[in-house]
Amino acid sequence: MTEGKEIIESNSNLELEVMQEGAFQDSLMRNNQKIRRDRAIAIVESAYMNYKRSVEDLELEIKQVKRDRENMLDLSPHHAQDLMVATDFDAASFVKKDIQLGIKIRELEIKYDVAKRRFDFLFVRKGN
Repeated sequence: MTEGKEIIESNSNLELEVMQEGAFQDSLMRNNQKIRRDRAIAIVESAYMNYKRSVEDLELEIKQVKRDRENMLDLSPHHAQDLMVATDFDAASFVKKDIQLGIKIRELEIKYDVAKRRFDFLFVRKGN
């Protein structure tokens, strides 16, 4: 019977050793500083990804609005050989839309500049 008890104790010790190497126990046994560090890393990663995405979205939106504004100059509605008839051209509407797009581009460039500078300050190491 002693041999069976030794095997059970040996298996229990082996299981205990395996459990002590597992991530779950490591997670539960971390010290407070490590927990704070892990939480900080998770927060920074989340903020970084969201901020980076916002900056990229602004950059893309600027390109799209600039493209829309340039496309307004295409006065051939169907193909390169066709030109819009002068009576079909609404100059006042053209001017109004061109100015609106110009203002939108300027506002987006300001937002992009502010966001990019702040992103660089918050997440990009100096000297890189």
